[in-house]
Amino acid sequence: MTSSQTAGRVPPFGAGSFGHGAEFQGGGFRDGRPPQDDPFGLRAKAGQAMAGSTPEQVLARLELLAHLLDTAILLPGNRRIGLDAIVGLIPVIGDVITTAISSYIVWEARRLGAPRWLIARMAANVAIDGVVGAVPLVGDLFDAAFKANRRNVQLLRRHLERSGGLKPSVIDVTATRLD
Repeated sequence: MTSSQTAGRVPPFGAGSFGHGAEFQGGGFRDGRPPQDDPFGLRAKAGQAMAGSTPEQVLARLELLAHLLDTAILLPGNRRIGLDAIVGLIPVIGDVITTAISSYIVWEARRLGAPRWLIARMAANVAIDGVVGAVPLVGDLFDAAFKANRRNVQLLRRHLERSGGLKPSVIDVTATRLD
């Protein structure tokens, strides 16, 4: 390739330092290429996904995750369990995996601006679920009964509704009959 063939694709030496955001133009990458330290463009995609998420979208994502982890599978007798109880059957590693996934809900709550007392309560739910869940057999039964993720999402929803960050999902009213 000659220099005239590459002149349109390769920026000149020193143009566009990586630390100043010069690699982004109009939401995409300059020349259609991601920066060299992020070859797949994951950093920019993650930033765009987080920046465009409203509290309603984040909460819907967390509710789906909590459903999968705690109540996705219906057992005979109308009992529900989730992937938390199933993956928790794998000794040690299963509980570590589900605790890490449950911690994501707490991280998202912190990102949404939840107060420290709420974060501490949610972290306590995750810790109880992780520690007791690590006990063989008894912990697996506890995982099936204690729905830490559903509790945490409910706590977060209630906080966001009370603080005005989210529209209430249920409207509390008193009906009066007019006869």
